[in-house]
Amino acid sequence: MFNPDLKKMLGNVNSRYSLVVGTAKRAREIRDEAIEKNEPIEEKTVSKAIVEICDGKYVITEPDELK
Repeated sequence: MFNPDLKKMLGNVNSRYSLVVGTAKRAREIRDEAIEKNEPIEEKTVSKAIVEICDGKYVITEPDELK
């Protein structure tokens, strides 16, 4: 079972809501890129998005009103 470190992920965002929305957005981007390239999706896109966020490869940006 995939169990990411939530504290590490929340270090760069203000709320869990922002984290969820950002993760979902990146997962859709990963899916769309795979469809565009006609590649099979072997790993769940949400899991891949979470790994990218934890590794710092994808940064969630928030509007200035939320900071």
